[in-house]
Amino acid sequence: MDDANMCIATSISLLMILICAMATYGAYKQHAAWIIPFFCYQIFDFALNSLVAVSVLVYPNTIQDYLRQLPSNFPYKEEILSVNPTCLVVIILFFISVILAFKAYLISCVWNCYRYINNRNSSDVLVYVTTNDTTVLLPHYDDNVAGAAKEPPPPYVSA
Repeated sequence: MDDANMCIATSISLLMILICAMATYGAYKQHAAWIIPFFCYQIFDFALNSLVAVSVLVYPNTIQDYLRQLPSNFPYKEEILSVNPTCLVVIILFFISVILAFKAYLISCVWNCYRYINNRNSSDVLVYVTTNDTTVLLPHYDDNVAGAAKEPPPPYVSA
């Protein structure tokens, strides 16, 4: 690996660490805007993996070509090449779909965290106060009993 590729890999790694740290900080401090970059990264990653699945489905012969290009000391290379190409495509698509389902679940987790923080900071959400100070929460008994007497209900009229 040359210096340019090493520099690019290092900068991408540092950027990913920064994005993950921002998401963690945003979730901890309840700042929804800090979660958005991580959510966008997850959507981008899901889209790229979906394109991989589509390319495997559309061009199944590329898997065999890729396997032939692997180094000769790659473990189980001959055994994988001896598998039926259609079966190999089905196995690879199964694993990619499991990975995509897991990524979709993680995306929904991050989205639910974002919505929770957004709604928590919103004034539309009811906040329940739980305290042992009942004098603040409940009206006095004397005020309720001494209130105006209730009128009797109207008389029942048959139809």
